[in-house]
Amino acid sequence: MLPSTMKASSPVLAGGILVAAGAYQLMPVKSACLAHCRSPLGFLVNHWREGAIGAFQMGVRHGAYCLGCCWALMCVLFVVGVMNLVWVAALTGFVLLEKIGPAGTIVARVAGAAMVVIGVFLIG
Repeated sequence: MLPSTMKASSPVLAGGILVAAGAYQLMPVKSACLAHCRSPLGFLVNHWREGAIGAFQMGVRHGAYCLGCCWALMCVLFVVGVMNLVWVAALTGFVLLEKIGPAGTIVARVAGAAMVVIGVFLIG
């Protein structure tokens, strides 16, 4: 059951979410998705399709890369509070830094390692 702030009520659940999200941040698939999300113009140039159906196909494909890039970070909201605007803003800033910052991949990996450590601490 989630309280009014909609966050995990169990430290074990919260820790598990953080460990899973942190581990995903360190995976090659995350880096691949992040590379596509960092260059939407490159995506358009390389995957251009004509017409409404082509636009839909491009949107679905690019959306899949964005989902692959950010789904685990969105799960972190269940640890800190889905309705907590401070944490929503903080994660938004982190995603922005990760996507457009010059050291975005390094930032993603450091954050992933930190999430794993904090998650293990919460579980144990």
